[in-house]
Amino acid sequence: MTLAPETTDLKVQLRLADSWFTVCDLTVLLPGRGVAALLPDGHQVALFRDRAGTLYAIDNRDPFNGAAVLSRGLIGSHQGRPFVASPLLKQRFDLASGQCLDDESVRIATYEVRTS
Repeated sequence: MTLAPETTDLKVQLRLADSWFTVCDLTVLLPGRGVAALLPDGHQVALFRDRAGTLYAIDNRDPFNGAAVLSRGLIGSHQGRPFVASPLLKQRFDLASGQCLDDESVRIATYEVRTS
């Protein structure tokens, strides 16, 4: 079976302070896979698109070891909450809230994301 490539002019944008920042084309985000992007302030963000098409953006830095690896994590869900599991130590982070599901004292930054 051959799948037709997705074609769209939609851009993925993040809310930074009081403006929207264009990160990439929507076609770059494959469902179930993460992508890292560099922000103007030098921080990295991890972008995800789930199989339903919902977009998420979180800090790419794993707070448990400081490595910028969350974009390479595995996507899943727990009790209806979408999460990414760090590829290093496997801690799970809620993609909507940034809350660590394995340690309630830890939370990572999330970003409002849209297509335009």
